[in-house]
Amino acid sequence: MKIPQETTLFYVHDPMCSWCWAYRPVLEQVIQALQGKVEIVDVVGGLAPDTDEIMPKDMQETIQGYWRKIEAQLGTEFNFDFWKKNQPRRATYPACRAVLAAENQGGKDAGRAMTQAIQLAYYLRAMNPSEEDTLLQLADEMGLDFDRFMADLESDAVHSALLEEIDFARSIGGSSFPSWFLKVGDVYHSIPVDYESSHTTLALVSELRATQI
Repeated sequence: MKIPQETTLFYVHDPMCSWCWAYRPVLEQVIQALQGKVEIVDVVGGLAPDTDEIMPKDMQETIQGYWRKIEAQLGTEFNFDFWKKNQPRRATYPACRAVLAAENQGGKDAGRAMTQAIQLAYYLRAMNPSEEDTLLQLADEMGLDFDRFMADLESDAVHSALLEEIDFARSIGGSSFPSWFLKVGDVYHSIPVDYESSHTTLALVSELRATQI
């Protein structure tokens, strides 16, 4: 990936991360507030690599526990029918590749739209984004070039791009999701994630930018 040289805010996420789903309302506020002021670059962090193995029952129960915790703390909506209708796999790389494949067609706006489509499919529509058929359906619903998307989704180039983004995320400290990092000059500053308000993030970004003026 090409790293911008100017002051840049990096958002490290995974489209199948439940805490990223919980953070979505605040994320949209941050993006709106900084539009035209600070470049925001989305980085897919790759929560869980490819696997064909069905998720063990204890892991399924643990993740459902995360959903319930988020639901209780933040009021985020989840459709627990997902766990009855699917054979879940601990694999988020396919969804991450789908985001990059969408970006290939429409830039970061298409990537963000795919991320949202995956989240809505996973958390509200009880669909499984670990499955290629789900991702192809979402691309079709979005009106993307279907054949191109399918080819990109399975391509070595998109998988290499994913691994590059994962390596970059880890190199700046992005091993948990969601995470913010503000690059000022050659220094990456970790920005706290506040799930209830955008003010914390915006205030610190403004403060750090002011030191460079």
